[in-house]
Amino acid sequence: MSNVKVLPLLEPDVVAACCPPLNERPMSAEEAEAAAKMFKALGDPVRLRLFSAVASHEGGEACVCDISDVGVSQPTVSHHLKKLKEAGLLSSERRGTWVYYRVEPSVLAAMGALLAGPAKTV
Repeated sequence: MSNVKVLPLLEPDVVAACCPPLNERPMSAEEAEAAAKMFKALGDPVRLRLFSAVASHEGGEACVCDISDVGVSQPTVSHHLKKLKEAGLLSSERRGTWVYYRVEPSVLAAMGALLAGPAKTV
């Protein structure tokens, strides 16, 4: 007798982009607010480096202990990571004394969709 269970496949989370591609149509006020929040968070060089460090880290997540060497103090790193979380760009999980951060794949997909819409032909 076998103890093998067949588990159902989970569909990947499909999250719509916050906004249409920039060259598709003009943004509404709400769409512009959502996009601006994201770009404002990434507009700081330290935040951009932290976001990149998390996004490119092996396994898709990074311990704050692995990404804090960005030339600023630890409290400043924590502040910047908090701003990235508030903008919806990062999620985190506490494990013991460390916090692990991850960029959800849907965030990268939404950013890509916003910036890389189909090219318009003239």
